Amino acid sequence: MINLSHDVQLGDWEVDITAIRSQGAGGQNVNKVSSAIHLRFDINTSSLPPFFKERLLKLSDQRITKDGVIIIKAQSYRTQEMNRDDAIKRLQELINGAVAVQKRRRPTRPTRGSQERRIEGKKIRGKAKSLRGKVDL
Repeated sequence: MINLSHDVQLGDWEVDITAIRSQGAGGQNVNKVSSAIHLRFDINTSSLPPFFKERLLKLSDQRITKDGVIIIKAQSYRTQEMNRDDAIKRLQELINGAVAVQKRRRPTRPTRGSQERRIEGKKIRGKAKSLRGKVDL
């Protein structure tokens, strides 16, 4: 079971994990060992609540296909187990990040003191620049 929150969980059967050969340099081992993990998760057929599915499908993330399948490739580590844990952790972060409700920003105004400090700084810089001009004798 993959825990997303205290009341939402994913079954292991919902996540398709396959081992593939990792890319890049690695000597003899890279051609023999399938240490990278390819994780596929279908949003539409999952047991996620409708709110989760809706938010995930609205995301404009390159890891989500047009069909609503999340594809994650993990190959950072040398062992298959660590890459598997990394892929599952990234899936959890993606789902939890999509569901998190952003706090509304309340527009604020700069204080009078900050405005005065800003103008004073601009005057000082302007005066320093004006002194760099051509000198008349």
